Amino acid sequence: MAKKPSEINPIELEVFRNRFAAICEEMGADLGRSAFSPNIKERRDYSCAVFDAKGQLVAQAAHIPVHLGSMALSVRAAIRAFRMRRGDTVILNDPYRGGTHLPDITLVAPVFLGKDSRPAFFVANRAHHSDVGGQSPGSMALASSLEDEGVVIPPTLLEKKGKKNSVFLKKFLKQVRRPEERTADLEAQLSANRCGNARLQELVAGYGPMKVRAAMRAYRRYEERITLAALKKIPSGLYRFEDFLDDDGFTAATIKIAVAIRVSSRGVSVDFSGSDAQVRGPVNATVAITYSATAYAFRCLVVALTGEDCLSMRPIQIRTRKGSVVDARYPAPVAGGNVETSQRLVDVLFGALGIALPHLIPAASQGTMNNVAFGNERFTYYETLAGGIGASPKGPGLNATHSHMTNTLNTPIEALENELPLRVGSYRLRRGSAGKGKFSGGEGLVREYLFLEDTSVSMLSDRRVTRPYGRQGGAPGCPGANWLTNADPQSNPPRLALKLPSKFERVFKSGETLRIVTPGGGGYGSPSPKASIGSRTKTL
Repeated sequence: MAKKPSEINPIELEVFRNRFAAICEEMGADLGRSAFSPNIKERRDYSCAVFDAKGQLVAQAAHIPVHLGSMALSVRAAIRAFRMRRGDTVILNDPYRGGTHLPDITLVAPVFLGKDSRPAFFVANRAHHSDVGGQSPGSMALASSLEDEGVVIPPTLLEKKGKKNSVFLKKFLKQVRRPEERTADLEAQLSANRCGNARLQELVAGYGPMKVRAAMRAYRRYEERITLAALKKIPSGLYRFEDFLDDDGFTAATIKIAVAIRVSSRGVSVDFSGSDAQVRGPVNATVAITYSATAYAFRCLVVALTGEDCLSMRPIQIRTRKGSVVDARYPAPVAGGNVETSQRLVDVLFGALGIALPHLIPAASQGTMNNVAFGNERFTYYETLAGGIGASPKGPGLNATHSHMTNTLNTPIEALENELPLRVGSYRLRRGSAGKGKFSGGEGLVREYLFLEDTSVSMLSDRRVTRPYGRQGGAPGCPGANWLTNADPQSNPPRLALKLPSKFERVFKSGETLRIVTPGGGGYGSPSPKASIGSRTKTL
């Protein structure tokens, strides 16, 4: 009997799985090559994915976890807002409609097959723009309302039947710094979606629409089976953990992030309702961020327990409390919720899962992205800095590596100094910052920016007060620190140093230096009388 086109065997499923992922990877390569800003071009702060006709995730590239876990919510917001037609593209960055924070701009485009009147698929990408307006260059402000952080874009048609929305673009570009850079990066995002559309058309031309749709459905079923198999390996019970953010940038009080994970034969529930209320400063997270962090943590767990790099969120129920720091209400500012609170969400999730699976879960990594944004009337720039990875039962943590909810690259000194009026005075490992244990955590790093012009700087960082926890008797990693130093040796006193808080905004005068030291990772296991096994070194 001939096989129906809708039937997918295991070999075909693996072929399609890799074809879908390859489309996303090629979209990312297109975006990275075409972009203008160093943040996208060099650091690769972007993500690409393919979705089915209902906006359900089909495939993603190995890009930024905090983008990928939440992007489906933005895609579905775009679908609800418009009945998209051929040549349409929807743009949005609204954190309360599936976005993360305002610099992360998402473009969603439909993919039509033949003469169909409705899209068969959607392609989307999200990229972090170096500036989208707001009260400070880089749009990572120490703000107390969302609008102070930059331009809020609800779902809007950027292209209609292939024609640009000039009214929107003119208004948007008037509100941002470096409008020519924003224009170039948006063109790169449009190009990436066109690439995804073309590759999906080729896939359908080769296999037929019924086969491709069947493969998408089969892969989702496979993901759910693998996820259920992994969850069954977690002992039943209730596992609680809490950790803290240093502050919100306005008050010195720490902010609690708490989780209770209940595992039973019916599935897994993840409850964040014990977390503190939303705060004045920009460390509030939308529910999209909380969903994204949970998806990331459980994806890591599925990989560890089954060896399969996939996840279905259907068996995992998430509960939050509206108006809390992990499910903020508009108009709470969220610039740091995406980058700092997301990291602490992962820390508490792994903390709770480590109680259930003590010999599997690693110690805490640095727990911050060390976000630094700066600029003046001539330029804007944003980057995150790496730190120590937590040690695990299998060995020491990596040095100076981006971890968990970020997956960006290092911006080379040469690229930074070529593009911007500054010099990098030091860029090296921060020796002695790792938590000790049977296995040591990874070391943080030191990065110094000597500004050659007066430059406005905004910094959103964490783990300057709290420390990345160790596991199974391992010591915590060292906290980070931010310093202002005067680089003029003739100053009185020479090289005056001022310790800065974890979150700040200030103007650095020409000749002043911002020195950032990032946290080390936590250690794993009680140290023996001899020195603990050293951390792994990763070349910067």
